[in-house]
Amino acid sequence: MSFEAADVERKTIAILKVLSESKEPLGSRVIARRLKDCGIDLSERAVRYHLKLMDERGLTQLVGRRDGRLVTDHGIDEIGSALVSDKVGLAISRIELLAFRTGFDLDTHTGPVPINVSYFPKAEFNKALRIMKPVFASDLCVSPLVTMAQEGEMLGELRTPQGFVGMATVCSVVISGALLKAGVPMDSKFSGILQFRNSKPHRFVELIYYSGCSLDPSDVFIRAKMTSVAKVINKGEGRILATFRELPAPCQPILEQTVDKLARAGIRGVLATGNGKPVCEVPVEPNRIGMVVANGLNPVAAAVEAGLEVENYGMSTIIDFSSLVEFRQIAD
Repeated sequence: MSFEAADVERKTIAILKVLSESKEPLGSRVIARRLKDCGIDLSERAVRYHLKLMDERGLTQLVGRRDGRLVTDHGIDEIGSALVSDKVGLAISRIELLAFRTGFDLDTHTGPVPINVSYFPKAEFNKALRIMKPVFASDLCVSPLVTMAQEGEMLGELRTPQGFVGMATVCSVVISGALLKAGVPMDSKFSGILQFRNSKPHRFVELIYYSGCSLDPSDVFIRAKMTSVAKVINKGEGRILATFRELPAPCQPILEQTVDKLARAGIRGVLATGNGKPVCEVPVEPNRIGMVVANGLNPVAAAVEAGLEVENYGMSTIIDFSSLVEFRQIAD
C-alpha cells in the first residue's frame, strides 16, 4: 500500500470512529471539529471528500438533504479490521487517547468516562450477574457503576452482537484522565497479575508492558484463566488483574485530592501507592510515586473463572457518566 493510500485509509477509519460514537447523523463541520479534538486536522472540504468516497464503498450513508451521515454495518466491521500498522503499540496509545478524552467533572459528577465492554451470551447473563455481584461489592474493581446494552444497541462505538448482552464497566484509565485534567502527567507502565495475601495486595507475579503491545493485556490474562478473583473474595488469597502507573512525587497532594473526589463519585480502584519506594515489589525511582490500580475487568474475570464464555474489549471507548447505574440495580 502506498503512503497516500495508507493516509487515506487512516483518515477513513478516524471518520468512521467519530460517526460510530454518535447516535445522530453528523455533518462535515461537526466531524472536522471532533477529529481535531483527536489530533487530526482535516478541513470541512476534506471531510466531505472522504465521506463521498466512503459512501461509494458502503461504509457510510447520507441521511436527509444535508450532509449528515451515519455509519453502516459495513463501516462498523471496517473499524474492527483497521490497518495492522495502526495497531502497533495500540495499548499505550489507547490509554493516552482515552485519558485525553475523559471529561469527567470531579465536582458535578458529569461528563464522559472511559469504559471496558464485555459481551455475555444471553442465556448465561443471569448466572454471570450472580458471580460478579460480590466482586462489584468489593474493592477489587474500579467502580460498582455499570450500564447494559441489549443486542443491536450501542455501548460507545461498539454494537452488541445478536444473542449477547453487553455490559460496560468503568475503566481504570479514568484515574489517569482525571489527573491529566488536573495537570498531572501519568506514566502507564504495565498490566499484570497481582497476588493477594491475607486480603492485601502482595506482589505482581506476571506482567505485560503497555509499550509496544498491540493487545489489551488484561484480556490476554483473562483468556488464559490466570486469575483467581473469586478466591480473593472468599479467602483473601489469590490473584487479580491490576495495573501499575507512575507520576511525579511533587504531585502527591493533587493525587490524594483527585482520588478522594473520585471516591465520592463511586470511582475507586487505587490499591497501593509508594513515594520513592517499591510498591508490591515493583521498584519506584526517587521523586516518583508508584501506584497500583485494580482493573475494571476483575468482575468479568471472575465470571470466566466459573466457566462462562465472555468477549472483552478493554479500554474500548467512552460513555457519559449519567448513563451508569449501580450494579446492584441490575443484579437484584
